Amino acid sequence: MARTFSVFDGPLLLILLALAGVGLMSMYSAAGGFDGRFSDQLRNYGVALLAMWALAQLSPHTLMRLAVPFYLLGLGLLMGVEVAGETSKGATRWLNLGFTRIQPSEMMKIAVPMMLAWYFHRHQGALRVRDFIVAAILMLAPFALIVLQPDLGTALLVFGAGFFVLFFAGLSFRLLVPVTVVTVVAIGTLVMLEDRLCVDGVDWVILHDYQKHRVCTLLNPSSDPLGKGFHTIQSAIAVGSGGMLGKGYMQGTQTHLDFIPERTTDFIFAVYAEEFGFVGNLVLLLLYLLLLFRGLSIASSAPTMFARLLAGSLTMVFFVYAFVNMGMVSGVLPVVGVPLPFMSYGGTALLTLGCAAGILMGIQRHKALVPS
Repeated sequence: MARTFSVFDGPLLLILLALAGVGLMSMYSAAGGFDGRFSDQLRNYGVALLAMWALAQLSPHTLMRLAVPFYLLGLGLLMGVEVAGETSKGATRWLNLGFTRIQPSEMMKIAVPMMLAWYFHRHQGALRVRDFIVAAILMLAPFALIVLQPDLGTALLVFGAGFFVLFFAGLSFRLLVPVTVVTVVAIGTLVMLEDRLCVDGVDWVILHDYQKHRVCTLLNPSSDPLGKGFHTIQSAIAVGSGGMLGKGYMQGTQTHLDFIPERTTDFIFAVYAEEFGFVGNLVLLLLYLLLLFRGLSIASSAPTMFARLLAGSLTMVFFVYAFVNMGMVSGVLPVVGVPLPFMSYGGTALLTLGCAAGILMGIQRHKALVPS
């Protein structure tokens, strides 16, 4: 038993167990009326723990050898989705392999940072602008294929995972300034011209109609309070009504009167915030900050560039997950379908997060071994 658990990083495992405990407690409250949802989530945690244990045993050297074939496999599966993917709820995201159905975009959250970390490791010591351009192409290829499905939420997570590798590899701040300026100008223009740009018939070209409606709903949820704005309004009410100390466990009225949509998945933070209030939110934020601190600590002590870039990127993916989910539930960001790490219901997301945590533990466990 001691040998089995020795592969885990103690501090990181304790943080994840605390998050899982909070998540299961919230899930039990939110799952009323969903037959088997709580027991299914227990199974999902078990699968994620098994994946974490398996990947924690792999050294960075082994991961580096797997980076290219894993990336190419994921890219090939994404192309397979475009050719023969299965469509559900208007999106073509799944590929039927005969014995199982998979969502290839999920594996790219791990494959993209692995590939980019491998690339920069191979070119360390003589990085040029050309290397960052090649890395950007490697990142944008799967991003574009996922956007086409369409799945903007997952595409942004894949993009974020790749971007953090570029950033930690030494991407110049001067290159980020123009992008930041364009983004600020675009958001400012959208806010000022919202009444003209959000009317029916205006085509945003690069976004699908449902994505346009999500952004417009964020700017003015009351424009369609019983339709597109319902999610944002009800979740914001739940978060705000929690007050300082919350309404008490299992006492959330927004939750148990079925006002919160998708309360076991994307909007579980609204359930938690209503029942535990501002103080409970601070505790949850503290757990996520500890997770980030531990992940970045592992990254900073890693012996190779590959391990440092991969660990740093995967750690920041946890941050992006939490930031986007809490932002959309609070009405600060548009609803894009990003789960709350280690709390939201869902086997695929938990498996991906468990794999990322396992890789971090493997890097920490093998940090004394320097690959050739």
